[in-house]
Amino acid sequence: MENSGVNKMAKGAVAGLIGGIVASFAMEKFQALLSGLSEKENSPDSDEEEEPATVKTAKLISEGLFDHRLSDEEKKTAGEAVHYAMGAATGFIYGIAAEVKPAATTGLGIPFGASVWLIADEGIVPAAGLSKPPAEYPLSNHLYALSSHMVYGLTTELVRSGLRKLL
Repeated sequence: MENSGVNKMAKGAVAGLIGGIVASFAMEKFQALLSGLSEKENSPDSDEEEEPATVKTAKLISEGLFDHRLSDEEKKTAGEAVHYAMGAATGFIYGIAAEVKPAATTGLGIPFGASVWLIADEGIVPAAGLSKPPAEYPLSNHLYALSSHMVYGLTTELVRSGLRKLL
């Protein structure tokens, strides 16, 4: 009986990990769509664009662990790697949570995505010094990030639940 529980959690973890990777891609595409729709708001008079937290994280890892300063070209790739690693890791945890407590999937993963936004974007990232405090950003930035994470959560759940039917 214990093996079946471990097997079930392992399947959930794999399904969640894959869901998180696919959802990270969907989130990127959603953000590109939103950015394209709001290009008029991003005028040359707007504040200088801040380096994304994923790039800052990649730089910290590269310089701290490998003593390697990232080139501008490497920053984009490394930032993407951090984005997908975060999505995969969070999906992995969500996949296990869905097996242990199926209520975690309530709302088709949208509350999960909102929780990731609240905990990571609004809490951990600024606390780690990877962004300015949340109060220093306009409401539109928060809504953009929240909606992006809701897409992430929904996609993670759709992929996870679909894979779990197959596994």
